[in-house]
Amino acid sequence: MKRNLLLISNSTNAGEEYLGWPRKQIKDFLEEVSVKRVLFIPYAGVNLSDKSLMASFDVYEQKVKAVYKELGFDLYSIHQETNPVEAVEKAEAVAVGGGNTFHLVKMMQETGVMEAIRKRILQGMPYMGWSAGSNVACPSLRTTNDMPIAEPLSFTCLDVIPFQINPHYLDAHPDGHGGETREQRINEFTAVNPTIYVAGLREACSFRVKGNELQHIGKRSLRIFKDGQDALEMNSGDDLSFLMKK
Repeated sequence: MKRNLLLISNSTNAGEEYLGWPRKQIKDFLEEVSVKRVLFIPYAGVNLSDKSLMASFDVYEQKVKAVYKELGFDLYSIHQETNPVEAVEKAEAVAVGGGNTFHLVKMMQETGVMEAIRKRILQGMPYMGWSAGSNVACPSLRTTNDMPIAEPLSFTCLDVIPFQINPHYLDAHPDGHGGETREQRINEFTAVNPTIYVAGLREACSFRVKGNELQHIGKRSLRIFKDGQDALEMNSGDDLSFLMKK
């Protein structure tokens, strides 16, 4: 399989510029795959403007475009294209931004780009995403942290990796909070889906996928969940090949 993916947990750490911490990873990734132009998918960005959804996408495009320009790459958004599927078919690489995963999946399905992007990824097209953009690389959106503000046709996503990611994974249980922890929510998922691994990807961390090889990048550890097993803490450099087996 020709997968070439960069899956980032979060765009911004507290007190940093937008896409501050992963800029070197993005630059290295695009230079490694010899890409100059990147097709951006802004569909998760639904809260960036008070004018309209399309205006939100415009704001999102310009925000990401400025970062990529600084890194030496041209970025253009799919919402400006008259034929989204054709745009994917011609793209050198695709970047999917974070935001609301339910809305992202809904629009990717309705425009036909979900299947188009999946096909291109399996042919070797470079793909990067952060937050919702990493979640959508999984078989399903069911390990997102987001509110279901929109109803997609199904929860099925790109399915270009065989495990689920929970981006922004947190261990914290705030004082006075009576609800479930993130770990409890993920354990609910694994109880209902006992054959699927879930990777709790902490902030300032990412996955690099080359073919069947998986690498975790980041100073924080990775937390792995599977039904019937104790959660595992793993670090960059550890063997994660078991996650890539269906």
